[in-house]
Amino acid sequence: MATRVITYGTFDMFHEGHRRLLERARELGDHLTVGVTSEDYDATRGKLNVQEGLMQRIEGVRRSGLADEIIVEEYEGQKLHDVQSRDIDTFAIGSDWLGKFDYLNPFCDVVYLDRTKGISSTDLRAERHGTVRIGVIGSGRIAARFVPESRFVSGVSVDVVYSPNAANAARFAATHELDRACGSVEELFALVDAVYIASPHGTHAELVRAAIAAGKHVLCEKPLALTKAEAAELFALAAEAKVVLMEAIKTAYAPGFRRMLAVAQGGSIGQLVSIDATFTKLIPSGREHVAPEGGAISELASYVLLPFVKLFGTEPVEVRTTSLKPPGSEVEVFSKIDLTYPNGVGTARVGIGVKAEGELVIGGTEGYLYVPAPWWLTDYFELRYEDPGKRERYYVKFARDGLRYEIGEFAAVIRAGALASYMLRPEESIGLAGMIEAARSQDRYFGVE
Repeated sequence: MATRVITYGTFDMFHEGHRRLLERARELGDHLTVGVTSEDYDATRGKLNVQEGLMQRIEGVRRSGLADEIIVEEYEGQKLHDVQSRDIDTFAIGSDWLGKFDYLNPFCDVVYLDRTKGISSTDLRAERHGTVRIGVIGSGRIAARFVPESRFVSGVSVDVVYSPNAANAARFAATHELDRACGSVEELFALVDAVYIASPHGTHAELVRAAIAAGKHVLCEKPLALTKAEAAELFALAAEAKVVLMEAIKTAYAPGFRRMLAVAQGGSIGQLVSIDATFTKLIPSGREHVAPEGGAISELASYVLLPFVKLFGTEPVEVRTTSLKPPGSEVEVFSKIDLTYPNGVGTARVGIGVKAEGELVIGGTEGYLYVPAPWWLTDYFELRYEDPGKRERYYVKFARDGLRYEIGEFAAVIRAGALASYMLRPEESIGLAGMIEAARSQDRYFGVE
C-alpha cells in the first residue's frame, strides 16, 4: 500500500528552499499532497506581505513536479480533517514549527524537516524577487522572538546573527537554524540588505551609525536613543545615506493599535482631553537594573508615551516625573510621568519592580476609549459613554508576539523605495527620545528615607 504524505505552506515566490523541503517530504513516502494556504487563511494566521496570489503560488508548486496532488488550505483545523479524510500516513512540516503539530501524532507520523541551511542566504540571491535579507545583531530574548516572527513575513530572509559573545551567537544560530554566526558586524553587513539591532540600549546609536555607514537599512529596538539630539542625528544620517531607519516599537505597527488611534481621532468620544497609560513588568535582575541605561523609563516608556505622541504630538509643554528608587538600587524601578499639552494632559506609568494594571484610557468630552491590559498588544477595545448601556466594542487580530507587523512594514518601506513609515515617523521617534530624556533627567523620588 502506498505511503501517503502531506505538507503545507504559503509557497510565496517559489524558490529553491521550497523545492528542497518538498523533495525531503516526498522522500518520506510514495504520494505527496501539498496544501497551499489561501489569502484569507494567511490573513487570519498573521502571515504578512504575501507577494503572489493563490493561483500563482499553486502554479509554483505544480511546476516543481514534486506534488502528486495540490489542495488549498482555507481554515484553522483543516490539517486534522485532511489527515483523516485522505488517509495520510505522514505529516511533514518545517522545523520552524517544532512541536506545534504534535497533536496529529495519534492520527499519523509527524515529521519536522530541518531547514536547508545556506539556501536562503546563498542560493536565492539570483532569484531574490525583492526579498530583504536581514541580519540580527544581538542574541537575547527579543532577538529570539524576532527570528520566528520573521518567518511569517513573506519576502524577508533572516539567516545570520552577530553578538560580541561568539558562544552566544553560535548557540543562537544553531537554535534558530541560521546559516551563520558572524565574527564581526562587518562580516554580517557584507551578507545582508538590512539589520535588526537588538543589543543593549547603550549600544544602539553606535551600531546604527555603523550600519548606515555600510549602506544598510536599520530596524532598531526601542529606545532608538536616549536623547533627542542623538535620535535626530541618526535620522539625519539615514536620510543622507538614503537608507531606512525605523524604531522597533511593535505596538506602533500593530493593526489593533492603529485601528484604536483611528477611532479615537474620528470624533466618537468628542475632543480628546486626557490619556492614562500603564506598562509594568517584574524584572528581578539583569541589564534593566544597571545604570546608566537601565531603569523603568528607558525600558518601557517608549510604549506608554506612544499614544501621547500619536494623539497629542511630540512637544508637551511640561514633563514631570516622580520615581521610586529603592535603597541600593542603581536605577528607578517605577516612574509616574505627568505630561501637559496645550489641549490635553495625561499620565504614563512604567515599572520593572512594581506591578500595576496595564490599561490605556483615552478621555474625551463625550466619552472615553478603554483598552484592557495588555493594551500594547491591542486586540480589543471599547468606547464607553455616560450612558452605561451605550458601549461599542472592537476586536482586531493580534498575531503571536506581534513583531511580524514591524518586520512587515520595514520590508514594505524598503521595497517601496521610501525612507520612512507613516506608522512611526522619524519626527515621532525623535519626539519620543526627547520626552524620555526629559523624564529621565529628573530626580524626584518617593518612598526613600
